[in-house]
Amino acid sequence: MTLEEKVGQMIFARMPSAGQAEALETYHFGGYILFSRDYEGKNLEQVKEEIASYQSLSKVPLLMASDEEGGTVTRISQLLETPFTSPLALYQAGGIEAILSDAKQKTSLLKGVGIYAGFFPVADLSTDPSSFIYDRTIGQDAKTTADYIGQLVSLLKEERFASTLKHFPGYGDNADSHTDLVHDNRSLEELRANDFLPFKAGIEAGADSIMVSHNIVPAIDDVPSSISPEINKILRNELGFEGVIMTDDFDMQGLVQFVDQDTGALQTIQAGTDMILSSSYASQIPYIIEQVKSGTITEERIDQSVKRILGMKYDLGLIK
Repeated sequence: MTLEEKVGQMIFARMPSAGQAEALETYHFGGYILFSRDYEGKNLEQVKEEIASYQSLSKVPLLMASDEEGGTVTRISQLLETPFTSPLALYQAGGIEAILSDAKQKTSLLKGVGIYAGFFPVADLSTDPSSFIYDRTIGQDAKTTADYIGQLVSLLKEERFASTLKHFPGYGDNADSHTDLVHDNRSLEELRANDFLPFKAGIEAGADSIMVSHNIVPAIDDVPSSISPEINKILRNELGFEGVIMTDDFDMQGLVQFVDQDTGALQTIQAGTDMILSSSYASQIPYIIEQVKSGTITEERIDQSVKRILGMKYDLGLIK
């Protein structure tokens, strides 16, 4: 692979509204993310054909993704008679078994159109119904949530559908980082005793990837978690995670207010991150390539991430 192709693999690109094929051929993305607008006016068969056309243009198979937690966070549901239900509602109605049954149906439908990543499960803890993240959790304590995460990751592994634990190091009852900088003032001891447990269970069950939040946790680092070397050290060295570490969406205000897109991309790679969820790839990719050529980061560092990304695609059956 060329350096350009390697750096492209590290970008999980928000699909542009036009010129999708040209962007693929220019930037060699690791994956495309479909948002609600990408489903508008289409049926499932048309989505399947479109994804197949992108795969035919890509030298390395793309990991196609869509936010499909269920409930308030689902994109493809606008094409379905019955939208995907939230894990919280499923748990309240039928416990973990209801979530597992739903996940099996969901992954079957998504894989049927060529989507192999749904950016779930949410491994965050919240028992406060008024908190931002509550409706996306199962609303239970650390032990119950850890049990749920472990079982769901095991199921996704059987289904060969990418699991993404989010949002490390644990969102807690903090404000919405889509709209502002978020400071989480909990201690590392508190996070270890509670919020890390579902992530640990998911890692032990073989999670493919972990999404890191933009929340600033002063007890760990004074920068957003998504660009923090200390966060990556915890994941790799303390929790023993060997899979793909990805950022939350780089367009969120919790990062934008802290650093510009290109510098942030460099910093997250320096921190040890493997994939950047990005809309600013047209400037980020050339910038990262230039940083490699100038010696700011090494090609060996890029290779580390690319090997993990290709390994995940192999495990999912995308690379034969």
